[in-house]
Parts: sequence; C-alpha cells; structure tokens
Amino acid sequence: MPARQAILVFDSGLGGLTVLREIVRARPDARYVYVADDAFFPYGHHGEQQLIARVVPLVGELIGVHAPDLVVIACNTASTLVLSHLRAAYSVPFVGTVPAIKPACASSRSKRISVLGTKGTVKREYTQALIRDFAQGCEVTLVGSGNLAALGEAALNGGGVSDEDILAEIAPCFVEGPEDSSFRTDTVVLACTHFPLLTDRLVALAPWPVDWIDPAPAIARRVANLLGPGHGAADHARAEMIFTSGRRHALTEALQPFFGGRVPA
Repeated sequence: MPARQAILVFDSGLGGLTVLREIVRARPDARYVYVADDAFFPYGHHGEQQLIARVVPLVGELIGVHAPDLVVIACNTASTLVLSHLRAAYSVPFVGTVPAIKPACASSRSKRISVLGTKGTVKREYTQALIRDFAQGCEVTLVGSGNLAALGEAALNGGGVSDEDILAEIAPCFVEGPEDSSFRTDTVVLACTHFPLLTDRLVALAPWPVDWIDPAPAIARRVANLLGPGHGAADHARAEMIFTSGRRHALTEALQPFFGGRVPA
C-alpha cells in the first residue's frame, strides 16, 4: 500500500481551518499538518516586505521538517504576496488562496458585488488585477476589515463576540443604488479565510440576503486535482497542529470537525 500523502496547511492563525475542513473532505486519506503563524498574527498589520521575509524561510523550514507532498497557503494576505517567491524557492507544489472575484462576478445577478478582506488584501495590486481581469461589468466594492479576523478567532475560542462588532465590519459591503433598490449588492466575497468562521452570524446579521462566496471548496478541488485520487480508507489518526508561538491549544473538541474527526496533536 502506498504511503499516505502529506498535506501542510499554513495560515496566520485559525482561519485556515475553514480551508482544511474542505480539503479533508476531498482527501480524507491524507496525513495533515496545520501550522498557525500566531507569533506574527495578524498578517494585515505587517508590511509587505516584512511578510515576505517572514513567510518564505518559515515555510521552507516546515517543508524540511514535515516533507509534505503539497503545501496550501490558506491565507489571502500571504498568498497575494509570497506565492511566487515560494514557488521559485521550493519544488513542492503550492496552492494559494485568492479573492474569488471571478466566480462572484460570473454569478451575480445585480452585477454589484463586495469583496470583504483584510485591509492589506483589498489594497493590493493583485486584488486590483483580479478586478480588471474578471469583473465582467460588475461594480466591485472593496471593504477592508481591521477586526473581523480577530473576531472569528475569538468566537472559535469560545469568547463572546457581539452582533454590533460584527455588523460594524460588514455593513460597508451592503450598497444600494440611490434610485433603484434592486441595484444592490447581492454577492459578498469572503477574502479572508478567518471570515467563514462566522458564516452563520454573517448570514443572520446581513441587512438583506446575499450570496457569501467562500473559496475553500474550490481550493479543495484544486488540491485533489494536483495530488490525484486518494489511496486507502480515511485516516483518523491524530493530526499535527503547530503554533509558531509555541503555545498549546485548548481547542481539541472545537477543532475535531475541521480535521474530519481527527484529534489534533
């Protein structure tokens, strides 16, 4: 029986768990290592050169230790900055996470969408290029949130997160035409992997119903395509979870669903 393929999922914190969850569903047989760079969280508070200098060698160290068959950068901020550098430096395949502007614009009926990301992601040239290439006549509102990623982590940790705090972050996404209320936002791109941690709250607090676009299923399909079909039954052995700060997590029960029932070590 061939050895189980190893997939390393990297994020600035716990948001990448929303991507991991979909990848595990697509490849339940694989071995998983999840790395949260919480020592540098949140990435949106650091400059571009700082992030490149941080992430490229750190991922290289992780590749050296864990020998993954594929690395997923489950972070929009990191992906828009460092993917090209990582691919140039290391031979392992990489899958990134970028704002899902193309499918959002293709599916929008009102042709008015919003991209909800970190402040760093929405101002990057990479995001602007996606809009130029794929907006397809849509009006795109960019909304940079300074606090929603931290709110998602707090909620996953069992902390209290108020409706008012969430609504303050998402309210700018909802735009109506001044004369025609039907010409209003009908699609919101979640351009940070932390944000789907709050999906139920986002849906409940939205001023009107919209489609929330989570890129995780598309990322999982890309991983499965690159690695090919799985080999063997689902692996429910313990998965490895690493915090770069060295702290120990106390989220075993909360994390198990993201790991497909595995208990993270």
